[in-house]
Amino acid sequence: MARKSTSKETARKPNMREAILVAAEELFATNGFNAVSVRDIAQAAGANPGSVTYHFKTKDGLLLEIYRRHCGPMNLRRSELLAAARRVRDLQDRLEAIVRAYVVPAFTSGSDLAGGGARFTRLRAVMSAEGNEVARKIIAQTFDDTSHAFIDAVHDSLPQIPRTDIVWRSHFLLGALYYSLVTPDRVSRLSRGEADGSDAASAIEQLVQATVAAFQAPALDQAAPARRRPVVGSKA
Repeated sequence: MARKSTSKETARKPNMREAILVAAEELFATNGFNAVSVRDIAQAAGANPGSVTYHFKTKDGLLLEIYRRHCGPMNLRRSELLAAARRVRDLQDRLEAIVRAYVVPAFTSGSDLAGGGARFTRLRAVMSAEGNEVARKIIAQTFDDTSHAFIDAVHDSLPQIPRTDIVWRSHFLLGALYYSLVTPDRVSRLSRGEADGSDAASAIEQLVQATVAAFQAPALDQAAPARRRPVVGSKA
């Protein structure tokens, strides 16, 4: 009997582990990291709290595993596309290929496990906004290497633009990427149905072209001076 029970437990663990991951991801994406307890996750997964700690040790370890399983494949694909993009000889085509290398992997997967999916993108947006120190460290650990590689590749293609400007513009790209994946219905609504916000191919092209144009804009210290505003209270 003891052997039979052990065998059943071993067979059940992978399914339970997956159930815990899915439940945690949904709860973190909906409520944030701070507001969700191990007990909440266990209840949503149909498990007991001991199962969560058995598989992941801590809530921090659970969040790290969620990022790893999504972003490992996505970062690998980004690195592959970026390496190919950097071999493009024409500078304009190279810049577009570099941006595409960053954008495409977030859209093209039909499976959450390959980095795509609105749920994980929503979780990433919530984690970034929440300001939790654990989440900040996990995000940095997961994305900083590929982010630096992307920024450096853009800078190599646009050496006249200071790297700090490129960092800002890549930051804006990330915000646009989050918003495009999480709220595609807004595009459909505001275009009065003339555009389909859930059309990934169109979203990719719009993001790539807008981002290329943004990167190519003059550096902040080279831009035309803003129109001078009258001083408040002056008689001008």
